[in-house]
Amino acid sequence: MSVVTVNDQNFEEEVLKATVPVLVDFWAEWCGPCKQLSPIVDELAADLNGKLKVVKVNVDEASELAATHNIMSIPTLMVFKNGEAVDQFVGAMGKAQLLAKIQPSLG
Repeated sequence: MSVVTVNDQNFEEEVLKATVPVLVDFWAEWCGPCKQLSPIVDELAADLNGKLKVVKVNVDEASELAATHNIMSIPTLMVFKNGEAVDQFVGAMGKAQLLAKIQPSLG
């Protein structure tokens, strides 16, 4: 499954109504740590195809969505399950660390 770009208009459909857990990557073009994390998030999307949906939200283009979810720092990753936010992580991290953090939500 490829990574989906999400904004204010399609967040509910793509994230809240998803039938699998969703990893939401809140990022911005000017954010260095976001750029470091992006290929890791893309790899996880491929590795966990069918078990996890991965979407990205550009906070500059979807500022209302970022405000709704109290995104104060980026990159921020949130895990949604059954329409509810179940976990949140802030900052860049390695693939193994990120996978360990999201693994409990996949079960």
